[in-house]
Amino acid sequence: MDTKVADNVFWVGFIDWAVRDFHGYKTSRGSTYNAYLVMDEKTALIDAVKAPYAAPLLEQIQAHVPLEKVDYVVCNHAEPDHSGALPDVMRACPNATLLCNAKCKDALARHYDTRDWKFQVVKDGETLSLGRRTLQFLDTPMVHWPESMVTYLVEDAILFSMDAFGQHYASGFRFDDESDMCEVMQEAKTYYANIVLPYGRPVATALKRLGGLTLKMVAPSHGVIWRSHFDKILAAYQDWMVCKPARKVVIAYCTMWGSTRLMAEAVAEGARTLPVEVKLLNVDVTHDTQIITEVMDCAAFAAGTATLNMGIMPRMAATLTYLRGLKPLGKAGFAFGSYGWAAKGVDEAACFLATMQMAPVCEPLICRYAPDAETLEACRAAGRALAEVAQRA
Repeated sequence: MDTKVADNVFWVGFIDWAVRDFHGYKTSRGSTYNAYLVMDEKTALIDAVKAPYAAPLLEQIQAHVPLEKVDYVVCNHAEPDHSGALPDVMRACPNATLLCNAKCKDALARHYDTRDWKFQVVKDGETLSLGRRTLQFLDTPMVHWPESMVTYLVEDAILFSMDAFGQHYASGFRFDDESDMCEVMQEAKTYYANIVLPYGRPVATALKRLGGLTLKMVAPSHGVIWRSHFDKILAAYQDWMVCKPARKVVIAYCTMWGSTRLMAEAVAEGARTLPVEVKLLNVDVTHDTQIITEVMDCAAFAAGTATLNMGIMPRMAATLTYLRGLKPLGKAGFAFGSYGWAAKGVDEAACFLATMQMAPVCEPLICRYAPDAETLEACRAAGRALAEVAQRA
């Protein structure tokens, strides 16, 4: 595997082929934890890896330079998938100074015992000479933690972009132009939807600022390095950060005895009478990771639930809680479902949609027990209303 990024710049991270869960995010293609070694008169390690993979990280560093020759360790972000190995790194590299911003220093001290670490707090825009090369540090607060920053290798025009432009994508290839771009872009979209989506405004601020940099390469902390197709991911970010709607309708449902499923199918049938994409998703068998990825760029959304124990079905409650936390913008929708003796489930689903500021296309559709022909026709009409919204996208 080629680990050379540029002259005297090397990838020294870890490929996690087996990981399938990232705090609730289903990582079906694994992930990488990218760390980078910049060698000059001074040597700098840019970021670390998860704690269990500290030993492979140190072995890869040693393949290029003795550990006592590491002068700086840059921490762009204190989240443990990037900082977990730092205690081992700082012990193994006795001459290293850790570079981070003030918020990151505080966060690291709350994760680890940092009393013996040598810190150098860097300010936004500050530079550091490594010899022939210069590092510049740029704060990117809330992309996606308060202490997040990026590091720019000035002379090589390489941006170490931390979580921005990343993908949970395990691959033996390090670069975008070596990889299947359909897979890479799908994983980049999934990553944005499940990690970055709530921070659209800070992302927009960061992109505006980073737009002034010359960029030959963008090296995130997960997934492949962008050296040939950065324009593609940048354009996608411009759309994703505002949840630019596609001509797509998403119908998610959770059923008990099949009545809500029949209603969902009728909504989908009505939506398909117009030339829009329609996704019908059973939340019992579809992971929330996939659901939010579809919802992020849909124009219209419907949530269907039966009533259980005087309330919403648990799996639908979990899905809507997940969506609400990620704050998809600019959707229209409605709630629907069947009940036996108390129609509370649909009421709760409608409250979720209202909290997410989804513009209602109709009143909630509710039926008792199995839907009759009139109810199914109302569902088809509501589906068509969703599709009309999607057509205007």
